[in-house]
Amino acid sequence: MVPLSKATQVRLNALFAASDLATASALLLEQCSENLHFGGSTPEELERVRFAVLKLSQGDLGRMRDALGLAETDWRDVLVAAGFADDISAHRRWWPEGAGP
Repeated sequence: MVPLSKATQVRLNALFAASDLATASALLLEQCSENLHFGGSTPEELERVRFAVLKLSQGDLGRMRDALGLAETDWRDVLVAAGFADDISAHRRWWPEGAGP
């Protein structure tokens, strides 16, 4: 299991209510990791896909599960849906409302 990067954790904390944070974190750790088979094996390599899942979730666990399902089918689809497909650094510029740099 690939740990969450600090940047992923910041966005996760900004999006999810305290009552959902442990579940959201566990979902990212378990379902958005080596299982995606895209070659990423470090927190930084997974960040782009994890940020896409977080962006699509909008802080809702149901939406997060949907985004994770999309990523598990084809991780590139979740990047397209989040608007991160055409620019390799677009995910770094995305911040949930109220969580900017």
